[in-house]
Amino acid sequence: MNMDFNLFMNDVVQQARKEIVSAGYTELRTAEDVKDAFAKEGTTLVMVNSVCGCAGGIARPAAAHSLHYDKRPDHLVTVFAGQDKEATAEARSFFTGYPPSSPSFALLKDGKIIKMVERHEIEGHEPMAVVQQLQESFEDNCKEL
Repeated sequence: MNMDFNLFMNDVVQQARKEIVSAGYTELRTAEDVKDAFAKEGTTLVMVNSVCGCAGGIARPAAAHSLHYDKRPDHLVTVFAGQDKEATAEARSFFTGYPPSSPSFALLKDGKIIKMVERHEIEGHEPMAVVQQLQESFEDNCKEL
C-alpha cells in the first residue's frame, strides 16, 4: 500500500511541476537557483507550488491565465513547497512580513517583495479572482510587453 501511495504522489508531483513549467515558469530547485533568480533586475513573479487541491484547481490555472495581459513580470519562477525544501525556504526568506503559505504568489521588484497573494486569498476563491489580483499587481508594477 505504501509503495502504491508513493508512486501516486510522485505522479501528482510530476504533473504539478509539468503544469507550471508548461505555463512558462522556470523551476528553482535549489537555494542557489533562488538567489540567482532573485538577484535579477526587474520584476519577478514567484509561484509557490504545492500538491493541494487549491494549487491544482485554482493557483496553477491562475498562474497560467494571468499571463494573458498587456503587462507582465520580467521573470516567472516557481518553487515547490514540501518538495524542494531549501529552495522554498530561501524564497520565503525574501517574503518578509508574510508567514509561509502554499500555494501563494509573490511579486518581487529587484529582489524586494512588493505584493503577496497568500493561500487564504486563493483557497475557496474562483481562479479568475486570483487572476484579477495578479493582473492588478502587474498593472501597477510591470511594464508592457
